[in-house]
Amino acid sequence: MRSPSYLSRTPLWRRRLQGRERAALAPKGFPLVPGTLTPEMSNAREKKHAKKMRNQPTNVTLSSGFGTVDERGVKHHNGNESFQYQKQESHSGAPQHQQTKLTHVRFEACMNEQPSRGQCRGEKGKGQVGWRGGHQGAVREIPKYITVSTFAQARAAEINAMLKAVTQKSSNSLVFQTLPRHMRRRAMSHNVKRLPKRLREIAQKEAEKTEHQKKEHSKNKSRKARRCHSNLLLEFNRRQKKNMWLETHIWHAKRFHMVKKWGYCLGESPTVKSYRASYRAMTKHCLLQDLSYYCCLELNGKEEEILKALSRMCSIDTGLTFAAVHFLSGKRQGSLVLYRADKYPEEMLGPITFIWKPEGGTSTIPVNRKLWLWTHPTLKQDILTELKRVCQCVQPPEAVAAIPEVVLTPHEDKSHVKQTENCKKRKRDDGKKNTNPVKKIVGDGTRNPFQPYSWTSSATGIVVSDLTMEMNRYRLIGPLSHSILTEALKTASVYTEVEDTETVPHSWWVETCKNPDSVSVHHRQEAIFELLGGIASPAEIPAGTILGLTIGDPRVNLPQKKSKALPSLEKCQDNEKVRQLCLEGVPVDCAHSFIWNQDICKSVTENQISEKELNQMRSELMVPGSQLNLGHCESKIPILLIQQPGKVTGEDRLGWGSGWDILLPKGWGMAFWIPFIYHGARVGGLKEALMHSQYTGAPSIPDDFPDCPAGTVFAVEQENNLLEKYKRHPPAKRPNYVKHGTLSPFRCPWEQLTRDWESRRTAQAEAPVSPSCSSANAKSDPETEDLCEQGPQLSCGSETLKDQPGEPEEMMDTDSPGAAGSGDTADEGVCGTESTFCVLRSRKLLKLLAAWCQPVSRRNLAALQASRMHQQELTKSICVSILHDYPRSLVWVSLSLLKKGHPELHTMICIPSKDDILRLNEDRLYCGPQESRHSDPFKAKAQKQKEKKKMEQEPIQEGSAAQGVAVEQRCTLVCAEGTPGLWPGPLPEVTGHCSRTLLGFVTKGDFSLAAGCGEALGFVSLTGLLEMLLSQPADQRGLVLLRTPASLQYRFARLIIDI
Repeated sequence: MRSPSYLSRTPLWRRRLQGRERAALAPKGFPLVPGTLTPEMSNAREKKHAKKMRNQPTNVTLSSGFGTVDERGVKHHNGNESFQYQKQESHSGAPQHQQTKLTHVRFEACMNEQPSRGQCRGEKGKGQVGWRGGHQGAVREIPKYITVSTFAQARAAEINAMLKAVTQKSSNSLVFQTLPRHMRRRAMSHNVKRLPKRLREIAQKEAEKTEHQKKEHSKNKSRKARRCHSNLLLEFNRRQKKNMWLETHIWHAKRFHMVKKWGYCLGESPTVKSYRASYRAMTKHCLLQDLSYYCCLELNGKEEEILKALSRMCSIDTGLTFAAVHFLSGKRQGSLVLYRADKYPEEMLGPITFIWKPEGGTSTIPVNRKLWLWTHPTLKQDILTELKRVCQCVQPPEAVAAIPEVVLTPHEDKSHVKQTENCKKRKRDDGKKNTNPVKKIVGDGTRNPFQPYSWTSSATGIVVSDLTMEMNRYRLIGPLSHSILTEALKTASVYTEVEDTETVPHSWWVETCKNPDSVSVHHRQEAIFELLGGIASPAEIPAGTILGLTIGDPRVNLPQKKSKALPSLEKCQDNEKVRQLCLEGVPVDCAHSFIWNQDICKSVTENQISEKELNQMRSELMVPGSQLNLGHCESKIPILLIQQPGKVTGEDRLGWGSGWDILLPKGWGMAFWIPFIYHGARVGGLKEALMHSQYTGAPSIPDDFPDCPAGTVFAVEQENNLLEKYKRHPPAKRPNYVKHGTLSPFRCPWEQLTRDWESRRTAQAEAPVSPSCSSANAKSDPETEDLCEQGPQLSCGSETLKDQPGEPEEMMDTDSPGAAGSGDTADEGVCGTESTFCVLRSRKLLKLLAAWCQPVSRRNLAALQASRMHQQELTKSICVSILHDYPRSLVWVSLSLLKKGHPELHTMICIPSKDDILRLNEDRLYCGPQESRHSDPFKAKAQKQKEKKKMEQEPIQEGSAAQGVAVEQRCTLVCAEGTPGLWPGPLPEVTGHCSRTLLGFVTKGDFSLAAGCGEALGFVSLTGLLEMLLSQPADQRGLVLLRTPASLQYRFARLIIDI
């Protein structure tokens, strides 16, 4: 083996000579400090020495293992301990044994002394010391004198260190983890006797420590126990104390994004892409939605008293009311808007749909009637409070109508209480076997049993009941919805033989079959239901048609695989009956249903056959997959079918989105839900409901009802959510709405919009137009002259603001104290006045406005004049009279973009100028004007205040505490002014802030798959709409501009009022 290169270049004798020279040149008496290493020791030896000395006391030092050298150059070995004796000076006069001093030293290693080859290999020799034959030298000099006390102390310290190292752990590992791997056993971690005897005591002490104690787990926490049916239901009911679950919640939770809204846990949208698929389902197939979260309020009493009380909460000016003939008979469903008693057109409560129970007979004796009111959960509390007030219901009755709170039997309830107390199962105390299965808690199972849910009036005799979650309501949208109904549901069979009512679980159906009149009505309902399968679309049937049915268990007819239900042409052979059904609807007697009887609904819920029993019966069939025949044990379920008309306003896509609503007793939700899906229905959530309302042009609840309390609360929550989302982005990644001229990007300031238009109108009416206005502005803007000549138009001040779009600091001096004071004064005036804005819902006036918004072209001028012969023309006097009755009103409008554009939430609706209309007529490719970029006066102000804040921080450290508090208050005011990019404090005039006068805002907007262009829905000011129509030419009426909050580009759109 060849030696390294550096050894081959240097001869061996020269290396030895160099070693001797270095040893000779080393100073005598080199100070060797006890317990330390020599300077020539390598890093590896230092680490090794430090590891050995880690747990040793300070008075103990270990040798390097190669012996020590005294001052004469002789090595001494004393085991692992080395001593050196140094003679004191001769003049001290002390005895020799007292002049010696015992010290512990470390000496250099053999390799640092450069020994010879023979010495390093342990060669034998008489005068050699150190290592001999590979072992420590056996021949060593023994000291002649030692100090016993010092020697004993050193040995005692070593023994203590050794005992400490043995008894005390130097790591975080447990005792059984310190054993060699071949001695470890799996059970050592929990069984001490598996360890060697010498380690059991230490292991026992470790096991007694709190950090090693096992956590106490309940015996009922295993998965098998948690998935137990009774425990699972109790857990589900505990989890829905704050937000109730629908019966289809678990099905939705596996497939939908769930949100907690309005006290319920609802499905928002599917987890898969479904926007276009849902639109296709509503257009060509069927979309299924669960509307069981809608609240039902029941009024029971005399018909005259109910109509008298409800007449104070509605107006015939908005349309048909509760007293309409078709609604009162019970054959149609009605809809209207409720107000506070005698407050129309202000203080709106919200929209509702209602159903009257059909009259049972033709007797002249007045009988009690039932009325169901269906409302959104956000509107329920306000409407219920007002109903109790108008019906004079002051206290709950002593004997409330039996509304089942909990379905469990008493002995089952006691057993469940015992389970929850000790978290483990116990045997029942009654000693009887439980024959009744555990029932599922359905409906509002979290109701407080001590809270009243029914109120009566001693004066009027009306009983108001809350039936929330006592029924399921599903909605099927699309042309194939009635086909799915006819395929999934089969009418109940009539009992021909007389059965004993005690042996049959459905005794109420046996009693019904004994009545010939009831059987005749059932057969007529069955015939009409069969005719529905041959109708092309539900829109062909009169709007709101009601059909009552009694059907069998739909789980019996469940297909093996999913299929798509299609209309059957064979059922359309009787064209006369189909034509009569489409023209007249369902007869009154066929609208009757047993779902109005709560006792029958309770019996149907309790006697439902479980899924386990059905599956057991299917497994016992001779031919697998064949039809299951339950006979008389089959459940009979009363339901109610209600036709939904879909789009009924406007001229385009009439009947789009029509379908059926189905009302079911509680407990039968999933039994109907799965068959509908297996026959081709696609399920939608809240987002699909918003899309449906947008395409039908109907306002959604509570988004599009800004004049009701629920709409105000929704606007505040929406503003907070959008503002929080805006603040999450850095300033460079979010739009600066101040520079875009957007005052309120996250909320529509309806109150200020109507107030500004009202102030403009009153200012123009009180102060006549000055000659300077007509003379000075006529040359600069030809539109101003036209506006000044036409009655109550825009003032000169507003036109001046329109000419200066890019300088908002000139419109409102933010630095002056008067600006903020004026804004506060205006807000105080609004709060102090009793008049607030409202939404115009007078059908007569809306029809008039819809006719005025249509442009008059030369082609259809004659036909349009013929249709408007009975209508009034748009004049200044008519506008003044309308504004006198509705001074601060909003109008619900629909907008359709003429060219490209994508309207969004809170898009601004503006009035185009005369130049904009002229440029559009000259160039059909003209997209629209562009807003000039505004300056941000708050940015420089915020920078100055930031610098001032830094300068004021210095006196905080040097000055007194009072000055510091004052500075902190000023800093707090600066931070509270607003977010950069948003307009802080009170808003200026919103109508004239930009170059185009603001008319309203968009509440819903998106690209329409049905129209192929951008469409939007929103509100505009009635005052501004009339002034715009007066100023526009006849062939360009209804033309407006749209601008999104984060854009400067205006887009042309057509304004339409659908009625």
